[in-house]
Amino acid sequence: MNDLLIGLAGVIAGAAPVVIAVVGETFTERAGVINLSVNGIILLSAMVGFSIARATGSTLAGLLAGALVGAIAAAIVSFCSITLKQSQVAVGFILTLLFRDLSYFLGNPFMGVSAPIVSSRPFPILSEIPVIGPLFFSHNWLTYLSYLAVIGGYIWIFHTRAGLRLRSLGEQPKSAFTRGIHVNRLRYAYTILGGALVGLAGPIYSLSIKAGWKGTLTGLDGIGWIVLSIVIFGGWNPIRGALGAYLFVFLQWLGLVLQPNLPNFPSQVLQVAPFPLMILTLLFVNIGDTEWMVRFMALLPTGPRRLFFRLIKFIRTPPPASLGVPFERE
Repeated sequence: MNDLLIGLAGVIAGAAPVVIAVVGETFTERAGVINLSVNGIILLSAMVGFSIARATGSTLAGLLAGALVGAIAAAIVSFCSITLKQSQVAVGFILTLLFRDLSYFLGNPFMGVSAPIVSSRPFPILSEIPVIGPLFFSHNWLTYLSYLAVIGGYIWIFHTRAGLRLRSLGEQPKSAFTRGIHVNRLRYAYTILGGALVGLAGPIYSLSIKAGWKGTLTGLDGIGWIVLSIVIFGGWNPIRGALGAYLFVFLQWLGLVLQPNLPNFPSQVLQVAPFPLMILTLLFVNIGDTEWMVRFMALLPTGPRRLFFRLIKFIRTPPPASLGVPFERE
């Protein structure tokens, strides 16, 4: 039981950067902008944050540097897509490749060196609660920050007037404009905010979860694409997105647990298994309305068919209506 609790606590801590990045990208896409440079931002901010922390001796400086990298990258995406009206997909994809290569090239001098790390600090009183304490409140402050990001993001988006304006940017920007909302200005703001949160995820890895910078061996390449898929899987909802992040990290942990019990099974398969599983889950979310799925469901008995239909309806959420569509004043 103790080993299981320790393992699950590790999942909670390991999911913190993914959770924060998912919340950040949720803000961005709720505003109607797709930032496909997420993968590159995480890699570049991890390297920059690590190097700044090493140079200054301050993990806080490294974390802030990572957030600044993400904000600048998001500002570039905003300028190209909102002001210049270029394809958000093309701009984001090019930037993620550029940032990835820059992180490996500029990070060469820092490979294998040491830097300060963010140490664990159990939360007073709450960490002493049986089971719940060790599981949720025996981590460092970055994990607690991920909890606040999810709760704060959910309340902001769905229970505040500002959140209503945010959702209108992604759903009906023309209607928002007629109500006096500065659509493009707010899209800039939320894209940069989202980019800063994504950028924060990078140094959380290099200064806490996977301390250090090891170039291509760091193991972060691909995390950004998972973040983008989890945002869709979570229906652009911070709470559901967080659950998707925990599921992804749990699958990674499960692969490590199963490896000793499957000595003849290639270890590489278990290491990469969470990635295709998340893609398959995302595919499952989006096949509910396909013709062949409708025919398949018609063959099922009434009880399983209703259950299957409710499950798809629950997890399937349409994207913001104007996601990726530039706004132009008429």
